[in-house]
Amino acid sequence: MEAISQDREESWLKKLGPGLITGAADDDPSGIATYSQAGALFGFNMLWTVLFTYPLMVGIQVVSARIGRVSGHGLATNIRRHYPAWLLYSVVGLLLVANTINIAADVSLLLQVFIPYRRYVRVLKWLTLALLAYVATAFVVHIPWSEVLIRALAPHLSWKQEYITTVVAVFGTTISPYLFFWQASQEVEDQLADPHAQPLVKAPQQARANLKRIKIDTYIGMGFSNLVAFFIILTTAVTLNVHGITDIQTSAQAATALRPIAGEFAFLLFSAGIIGTGMLAIPVLGGSSAYAMAGAFKWKNSLERTPMSAKQFYGIIASSTLIGIALGFTSIDPIRALYWSAVINGVISVPIMVVMMLMAVRPEIMGQFVITTWLKVLGWLATLMMAAAVFAMLLTLWGSRT
Repeated sequence: MEAISQDREESWLKKLGPGLITGAADDDPSGIATYSQAGALFGFNMLWTVLFTYPLMVGIQVVSARIGRVSGHGLATNIRRHYPAWLLYSVVGLLLVANTINIAADVSLLLQVFIPYRRYVRVLKWLTLALLAYVATAFVVHIPWSEVLIRALAPHLSWKQEYITTVVAVFGTTISPYLFFWQASQEVEDQLADPHAQPLVKAPQQARANLKRIKIDTYIGMGFSNLVAFFIILTTAVTLNVHGITDIQTSAQAATALRPIAGEFAFLLFSAGIIGTGMLAIPVLGGSSAYAMAGAFKWKNSLERTPMSAKQFYGIIASSTLIGIALGFTSIDPIRALYWSAVINGVISVPIMVVMMLMAVRPEIMGQFVITTWLKVLGWLATLMMAAAVFAMLLTLWGSRT
């Protein structure tokens, strides 16, 4: 019985990979800062955003994963093969800029270069546990759960510019273009790492198990991501907002502000989460840039390859990380840099999502595995929501200049 239980546990864990890592990487330090600001500024009245974005996030990420697993190619390669060159180079260039701005220095560069994909992906999978620090933080402070439930389901909405801008920021940091590229490419990586696996268009008999795995992996991964976001907003709402501390612009500020209010233990838990998410998010940011560039220019690419056999691919990872480090030593305002990165991500997410949704229904790309009606509804709703967020962001920018 013990052996059967162990086999089931291993089988369950094997289903979790690209979706779990993608979801966890979404809660990067800049995302933590956004969620912290939302909770500090508006208390429980921002919790609804996390519940609202969950099904939309699941829908668009399942679409990206299916494109990768079905076609055997990442998003950039599919765009290069089926769409105009100007669209490809515009999207990849903007993605590279936005990702580089988000990157900060840590040891993940060495992990990506010197550890083969099959071992490296296990490191990333276990790093997702660092996000549980935010859940734990919420349980070391007093929380009025009945009020939380009421406000999460029936919040006090506002049409004030500050409230709308924060909603846009939460949407933008939750659904980001680098996540689309990463999850699609990781599905390709998983397929290449298995000698018996093939793209589903060539091996339809493998479809049932793989499409089910993608669904489970993405539902859990995005659920994990939004659960953590929920608890970050909740923790900062019940500590900072209640005590009138509303000006939180970085994740480090949020951790420091917690110390005198919630105690040393809460501060340490929150800080541990920031460190863990940084180590998790940076390789995803750098890796998604490398996959996009490699797909655009037909470079050899895989985290399973050695640096010498995929020089350009690892060169992008190294250079984007090093540029990100260098930006930390300049006089550039990090808050303004992250803001403009969010603007770029928000703008380029819309055309990427439109192209993804169009690719997902093309038989020449997806064969018999074009997406279902339910996925079409979720995917297009997510696209329309992001388009509305970008429009609101542009209105906010225009309003601040006039």
